Amino acid sequence: MQETVLANATLILPDQLAKGHLVIRDGLIAEIGQGTAPRSATDCDGDHIAPGLIELHTDNLERHIQPRPGVDWPHAAAIYAHDAELAGCGITTVFDAMRVGSIPSRNDYAPYARKLASELIAQVAANNLRISHHLHLRAEICCETLLDELETFGPKDRVGLVSLMDHTPGQRQFRDTSSFRTYLRSKVQLSDDQIDGYFAQLRALSEKNGPAHEAGAVAFAARMGAVLASHDDSTREEVARSAAHGIGLAEFPTTREAAEECHRHAIRTIMGAPNLIRGGSHSGNVAARELAEAGLLDIVSSDYVPSALLSAAALLADLWGDWSRAIACVSATPAAAAGFDDRGRLAEGLRADVIRFRMVGNTPALRETWVRGQRVA
Repeated sequence: MQETVLANATLILPDQLAKGHLVIRDGLIAEIGQGTAPRSATDCDGDHIAPGLIELHTDNLERHIQPRPGVDWPHAAAIYAHDAELAGCGITTVFDAMRVGSIPSRNDYAPYARKLASELIAQVAANNLRISHHLHLRAEICCETLLDELETFGPKDRVGLVSLMDHTPGQRQFRDTSSFRTYLRSKVQLSDDQIDGYFAQLRALSEKNGPAHEAGAVAFAARMGAVLASHDDSTREEVARSAAHGIGLAEFPTTREAAEECHRHAIRTIMGAPNLIRGGSHSGNVAARELAEAGLLDIVSSDYVPSALLSAAALLADLWGDWSRAIACVSATPAAAAGFDDRGRLAEGLRADVIRFRMVGNTPALRETWVRGQRVA
């Protein structure tokens, strides 16, 4: 029997904050109590104890694989670094985002997901990683190869989430093509003439392949038993189409109108922590804080800054005056959205995926992370 007792702690329970202790035994939360704790307890000095964070949408693994344009970093080292970084940010379950759907004629847009997924799955099987990893396949509708790439994945690949991505210029995230131009200039150093040609190529691909790719991705998610998500819904019509597909999760709706429509269709909304912390979207879309204040934000994702997830929860706790509600946005609600009933809350009998942090001014400072009762950071 392996036991850890955390005492003199501020426990963030599903419905309240409570001073007390938490017992971790054999990988599970065995006891939550108040009053005198066992003698072997660790004195947490009032630190917050919360469920481990659950991350549904992060590009962080891709960042480690390609730290600079054109650089292909050794994948095992990149996976280990990514895994350790997330554990050090309090993330205990992650859906690693990988793009499927490529344009082979572009050197910077080649297929990569199948190989990387196989490498990640092998590391999981060998018990080499600290936290729980699952696949999030970002199905790029506007491309040449989506259906062929999806055919390389099967039921054993831990595909838990499939999102429909459409980066055709002039709609969704890039309704304002000037922001798309800025992104391409800085990210892949394209000239204006090259960008014009790329836009024309994308529009042609969308017209040729869009309907078949969308239908194929929806069918693939159903075969895998994966959660299906939309991405960058902007209009009521786009949300209605998402609802018709059976989508239950809307990643980064770009307008308040779309977020309101999502709630009318019982589609959970997910917004980026960087948007919340910066006070707005880097693409000029709706601010996450506006949706939070309107009761239209359900889940927060770290997106491209893993450490932002816990910081965003602290910001929401201050905004709402409710730590339980804020932590639920990064734990219980994403767990439910992903179909997990064994994690995401401090409750007896659940997995001991637990974090300890203290507030230093307005900033949460992570102290420790446990996954299945094992301290991993």
